[in-house]
Amino acid sequence: MAVRTPDPDPADRDDDGTPPDPLGFGSPSARSSQNPGWLSEVELAEARRRLPILYVEAIPVRTDGVGAVTEVGILLRATPLGEMTRTIVSGRVRYGETVRDALFRHVENDLGPMAFPLLPPQPVPFTVAEYFPIPGVSAFHDDRQHAVSLAFVVPVTGTCEPRQDALEVTWMTPAEAATDALSAEMEGGRGTLVRLALASVGALR
Repeated sequence: MAVRTPDPDPADRDDDGTPPDPLGFGSPSARSSQNPGWLSEVELAEARRRLPILYVEAIPVRTDGVGAVTEVGILLRATPLGEMTRTIVSGRVRYGETVRDALFRHVENDLGPMAFPLLPPQPVPFTVAEYFPIPGVSAFHDDRQHAVSLAFVVPVTGTCEPRQDALEVTWMTPAEAATDALSAEMEGGRGTLVRLALASVGALR
């Protein structure tokens, strides 16, 4: 199972998922002037064939008054083949973008602008996950590419309304999120990532 992230169609969306500049009529030249880091599908495929791609991933959580994790947010998505799978917030880091900005952007893209994530000035990942196109090299697999992912636990305090290709967010207790049953539903080995996240904040019992 591959890592799936919302890669918008450049013909009708800019890299941040917003409609292109109406004065540019969606042309590649107009988009490149707005975002020189944009890659066409062909360029992205070539980059994925030759280079590791940097991602950020976030496990959204809700906490109590003393900061203990009480709930974990797991996304439900439909794959391009129409299969339903569980996953977490994930996406590429843009050229010239800080890791913090990329993390905030993808949390907002997947959970909506009212999620209100709590990000420190300098976020520190709880682990670095390496996704390989060849199964068995690590616990994580992505059949499109070699991806290096900085993974974070992100408390959210607002209302989460999934957007883009996320169909819903299910809030689970840490014990429910750490089950083998949920892990089997998650793509790319991300069940392991959820368990590592919970262990990093002392939420596994």
